[in-house]
Amino acid sequence: MNVSDIMSAPVYVIGTEEPVSHARKLMFRHKISTLIVVEEDEIKGIVTKSDISSRLAQAEPMWRRRPIDKIPAKMVMTAEPIITIYPDASVSQAINLMLENQINNLPVFKNKLQGIVTIGDIVRYVADRALTTKISEVLTDDAVEVHRHHTINHVIDEMEKHRVSKVIVINDMGDTVGMISTRDIALSAMEDNEGKMQSKNIKMARKPTQGGEKTYRYVKDVPLVAEDIMVELDGVVNIEDNLSDAAKVMVENNRTGLPVEKEGKIVGILSRIDIIRAA
Repeated sequence: MNVSDIMSAPVYVIGTEEPVSHARKLMFRHKISTLIVVEEDEIKGIVTKSDISSRLAQAEPMWRRRPIDKIPAKMVMTAEPIITIYPDASVSQAINLMLENQINNLPVFKNKLQGIVTIGDIVRYVADRALTTKISEVLTDDAVEVHRHHTINHVIDEMEKHRVSKVIVINDMGDTVGMISTRDIALSAMEDNEGKMQSKNIKMARKPTQGGEKTYRYVKDVPLVAEDIMVELDGVVNIEDNLSDAAKVMVENNRTGLPVEKEGKIVGILSRIDIIRAA
């Protein structure tokens, strides 16, 4: 099977000077995670949901002065040189290029831009195959945990420190209650019109006087926390399931990672990279 058989087309593009807000709208509208950044019909870079989310925690003066939604795409994209692939290359060649260069996307180019092969396309390819490899044979890392009340910046810091794109969310009892990926962060409305991190109002009860009624006060500017953007733990797979079945669950649930359970406990997250390594 060749790249042309599994690639995504048409390719959605964005200009180098167009704002991140436009990129996010395109991703949401077309249910995609990758855009090609162009200037005068030349490929200048690639911008992904992960690129957007990784910038949210940056504290450089430029980002403090200007809301990220107004930042031009060229400032968040992965820039040149962009690795491309021919449409008649094999799927195995595409997988090897992705793994060797630690990338998730390959523009398909021959005389002109014809499509793009994403890691999601590879996972769909695996879902259609009859792999008997077990999840236990490829699962690489223990799940990184964050508390449901941790701030979004803390979540991003944990992702960067452990070099992961997904974390599980636990409650006070240590039970797993959700999962967060870089995609969840990227598509969350993180900033208001003034470029400040969004907050939520919480209602707290004052201690009532003896025989009196409870009174309430509103506390504003409480930052969003992990539980505000986490997704439910649907699509949980067992560590002894095979990869093809896991890939089908990933595609059906539109997930970039799946919680893996063993004897009723979440022990890791199966990533798309884990899956394509075995393809």
